[in-house]
Amino acid sequence: MEFNDSLSTSMDDFGENTQDLEIPESLPMMAVRDVVVFNYMIIPLFVGRPGSIEAVNEAMNGDKLLMLVTQKDATRDNPEPDDLYRVGMVSMIMRTLKLPDGRLKVLVQALSKAKIRSFLQTEPCYRVEIDLVEEQETTEITVEVEALMRTVREQTEKIMSLRGMLSSDLMMIINNIEEPGRLADLVGSNLRLKISESQKILETVDPVERLRLVADLLHKELEVSTVQAKIQSDAKEEMSRSQREYFLREQIQALKRELGDEDAYSQEIEELHKKLKKKKMPKYAKKEARKQLKRLEMMHPDASEATIVRTYLEWFLDLPWKKSSRDRLDLKVAARVLDEDHYGLDKIKERILEYLAVRKLNKDTKGPIICFVGPPGVGKTSLGQAIAKAMGRKFYRLSLGGMRDEAEIRGHRRTYIGALPGRILQGLKNVKTNNPVFMMDEIDKIGDDYRGDPSSALLEVLDPEQNATFSDHYMNLPFDLSKVMFITTANRTDTIPGPLMDRMEVIQLSGYTLEEKMIIARKYLLPRQIRENGLRPSQIRIDDKTLEIIIRNYTHEAGVRNLERELGKICRKLARKIAEGGKGPYSISKNTLHRYLGPPRYLPETELDTLSQPGLVVGLAWTEVGGELLHIETSIFPGKGKLTLTGQLGDVMKESAQAALSYCRSRYRELGVEPGYFDTIDIHIHVPAGAIPKDGPSAGITMTTALYSAILDQPVKMGLAMTGEVTLRGRVLPIGGLKEKALAALRAGITHIVIPEENQKDLVDIPKELRKKITFHPVKHMDEVIDLALGKIKKNNRKKKDRSR
Repeated sequence: MEFNDSLSTSMDDFGENTQDLEIPESLPMMAVRDVVVFNYMIIPLFVGRPGSIEAVNEAMNGDKLLMLVTQKDATRDNPEPDDLYRVGMVSMIMRTLKLPDGRLKVLVQALSKAKIRSFLQTEPCYRVEIDLVEEQETTEITVEVEALMRTVREQTEKIMSLRGMLSSDLMMIINNIEEPGRLADLVGSNLRLKISESQKILETVDPVERLRLVADLLHKELEVSTVQAKIQSDAKEEMSRSQREYFLREQIQALKRELGDEDAYSQEIEELHKKLKKKKMPKYAKKEARKQLKRLEMMHPDASEATIVRTYLEWFLDLPWKKSSRDRLDLKVAARVLDEDHYGLDKIKERILEYLAVRKLNKDTKGPIICFVGPPGVGKTSLGQAIAKAMGRKFYRLSLGGMRDEAEIRGHRRTYIGALPGRILQGLKNVKTNNPVFMMDEIDKIGDDYRGDPSSALLEVLDPEQNATFSDHYMNLPFDLSKVMFITTANRTDTIPGPLMDRMEVIQLSGYTLEEKMIIARKYLLPRQIRENGLRPSQIRIDDKTLEIIIRNYTHEAGVRNLERELGKICRKLARKIAEGGKGPYSISKNTLHRYLGPPRYLPETELDTLSQPGLVVGLAWTEVGGELLHIETSIFPGKGKLTLTGQLGDVMKESAQAALSYCRSRYRELGVEPGYFDTIDIHIHVPAGAIPKDGPSAGITMTTALYSAILDQPVKMGLAMTGEVTLRGRVLPIGGLKEKALAALRAGITHIVIPEENQKDLVDIPKELRKKITFHPVKHMDEVIDLALGKIKKNNRKKKDRSR
């Protein structure tokens, strides 16, 4: 190409052609960065910005003249007029070459210094009105000027020599220049000066002053270069024996590379050097990594410790110290993604959108630490995945169930064979970002033994005030976890240690109603099972009545996990039929459902008419799998005042039974019995399903009502269930899990529930459609419970039966 020809003769010819060139008052202007163009300079420029390319093309279409000015901030891709210096150089474009990537390579020669008077246009390129800055001529070279020029030449030679850049050709050119201004420009263009210092030289019009300014800068640069050379010299003199051995080994490796006999170990060390140089990490981490890499270089590759150090360095390079994924801060998009994957769960979705809103306004906000508490199958884990998808973050799941070793969280110390960092840093290494959605499942099932207490180790991880400097035993350096969004899940909170519970924002996930389950099955579960079993939606039809039967009679859960299994079973049987040559579509109705799922596994819990018996009361309980009915049966027979409790009751329920009996004994007048009546009978309280342990502080009023009903020989009203604890004075105390208990009652066809008055505030968490189907009766005292359950007490019933005996 012509661009690569020798420029010596053509430069001279070009100079002759431009001596009498007339420079117009307005020219296209191009901003350059990282360089200040001085007079007489011939410099190649790579042009890639659209505005700059337009300026070059406009100049080439005219007289090839272009105004070059330096921008103040080199990082600005589209500089405004205020981002540009006003003094620059009018330059002639000598040659241009279009590169394959669309950029231009331009060779320009600076002709005359000029100052921008005004900006005439900014699009598609800058065009400016200029005033030429006339160069003052030095009429007489005084002794002072001659001394100044000689000083500049000598200092330039010394600096070039100290830097190892001394060139005889360059020094010959410098020694032959007799004009102070031209000497200042040449030396200034070859020094490694800041842009502001170079621009100051350019803007100085007086040639002697300009040379004096260059001399001052040379003096400063000479001092720096001298001190730098002295430091290097001192360092070489103080080199230890190990360092000399290192350099000798490097020379040996260099010889091996020349001979083509370089070993794999040297290549590995070199590769680690390159990776460490590119890796972004905090200064303290990079300092430690370099220290370990130097140790590795000094070791024999077969040494056992070399493997340990190499693994340690690989962890330095693999951890995402400063690599973050960009959050999706569009709240509407995030809300749509959450709705696509999950139905309902409005509180959780609202909390996530609140966090994104705060993150949008304050990018330095710390990641929240949220704990989802609810029965199995309600979507806690899949909700974490949906949150990560909505936020545009990576997702990592860690199961804490059964974890007993503290090192699982904090890692092992490197003194142990096979030591590794804890599961926290392992997870961050896998996702390769330092701000993922990090889900910790089953936090309520952590154990502890002689190896430590993992829940105590989690106190630092799940504390926003501490996790910015989380220290893993293996890395032994602080790692910032404050950008991680931690989400934990649990079925219950009473097994979570108090200090750990205090660090988390608890959000309760209750079970789903029948209507919610049907919507979830239609929108999510059935389409997924159809897709996973290779079917088409047109090949299977399930009406709402059949779907309701599947939910009521084939599943018994708060969530939808078993429901999806049942739907999957139907889809698999249909897939087999189609694979054997059958043609659809297949309609699943209540009459054909048993062919696919067998007989119903769960019949209605108890017919309501069978519950209308003296001494039998329906209570409500909350378990890890949601709400359950609790049938309290009480029998009274002659005896000596003995109380028998059966049904694997826990200590709390046993105490509730004792309190219920004491309350009844204190109310003997209201019951219409003699004061010594309770000493003449034995009482047996039984809670069916004896193989299942039962405990909890919510069966007090149920047991008391059962005793009342048995003593009076009067059945409780049909369709009524109750929950609440009772004191010896008859006060009704509040309980938890009201929504789950209400769902259990609704599944059994119960439409009236007695609840403590203090639980009225929890009714807002119960869906409106559920509140329409169930009547809640808040009570403060046990007398109100008896009135609701038994109505008008027939006090003579028990007396008559006693006399008849």
